[in-house]
Amino acid sequence: MPTHNAFAHQRYSAEPPTARWTLLRASEPPGPNSADYERTTALVGEAYRVAGVRAIWLVHGTFVGDDTTGLIRLVERLAPAASQRLRPIHKWVADRVAQDVGNYSAQYAAEFARGVQIPVERVVWSGENHHLARADAAVGLIDRLQAASFGPEDRVLIWGHSHAGNVLALVSNLLTANDAERESFFAAARTFYQRRWGNRIAQPAWQRVRESLDSPSVCRSWPQLDMVTFGTPIRYGWDTQGYAKLLHFVYHRPRPGVPEHLTSLPRTVADVLHTADGDYVHQFGIAGSDLPPVCSGLRSWLANRRLGRLLQPGLRRRDLLKRLRVGQRIPQEGETLLVEYPDGPATRQLAGHAVYTRQFWLPFHALEVARRFYLVRDRK
Repeated sequence: MPTHNAFAHQRYSAEPPTARWTLLRASEPPGPNSADYERTTALVGEAYRVAGVRAIWLVHGTFVGDDTTGLIRLVERLAPAASQRLRPIHKWVADRVAQDVGNYSAQYAAEFARGVQIPVERVVWSGENHHLARADAAVGLIDRLQAASFGPEDRVLIWGHSHAGNVLALVSNLLTANDAERESFFAAARTFYQRRWGNRIAQPAWQRVRESLDSPSVCRSWPQLDMVTFGTPIRYGWDTQGYAKLLHFVYHRPRPGVPEHLTSLPRTVADVLHTADGDYVHQFGIAGSDLPPVCSGLRSWLANRRLGRLLQPGLRRRDLLKRLRVGQRIPQEGETLLVEYPDGPATRQLAGHAVYTRQFWLPFHALEVARRFYLVRDRK
């Protein structure tokens, strides 16, 4: 995507991609507590630290957040204190159920931090499947960045699973938008973060971020953002100036007769169960697959609708099947690794969408990031 992307959506096309991509066959990483495992994590940690990585943030995807239905947001308007107690409980339940299946578990984060000797934090958002939830997560991420004490030379490595990658895309646009573009974003969401009467702010983070982004650029200092997405459905465009480095992991299994950079619709239920083409959630989670915020009230519904007009204009829900038939795997920005993971129960979970967050595959993903971002070679 271009500089000054202005929240433009990515284009769905079967044409050969212009962005860099590689077809990569993954081999199983070394097991925990083995000498090879410790050597790999030590190598990765050294590479990250030398590059200036000061923090690693793990952002979960859809349906494993702290308010996946939006009901807690509705409670928040009536009883803010109660909602603050409910959110951690909701996330705790999601963690207990999902563990590391399509979710960054606390154990995953702790093991990552132990291996690389860099602070690793889990970033929690609602996990709802619509524009407003992703916009709110993007604003929350920027609010978190400006509350931290990172300098302009520091690097923050952010991993985003599933639609968290689209949250990061929105971050890249917000950090670089001009005044008019930024105003269009905040105006679209106004009914969500601003109360109906008295212009009071219902979501303080939105006001803080808006004031910060409205200030002269010389007054703002952001760290270098190295972004990695895992199985992120192709949705929002990226602004080239809104990140330092960008890498995408996509579970992909080439099918005879189909160009290697494309996928095809599953032909049978068995195809989905055995992930014949790879990650089907990556394929099916594109524009037109959202669930409206029906549980969050009218004002949230209006904000989501207006954000939809801004973020994916002209992409009608009824054309979803046409877009699915394109079979696009590669985003228009960054470098994409089309990874063919070994077949097995772990890679088949969640229709191929769970493999990215399995702790077993952490060394592989961490090492590939070090190779692509920080020019590290695996020393034998």
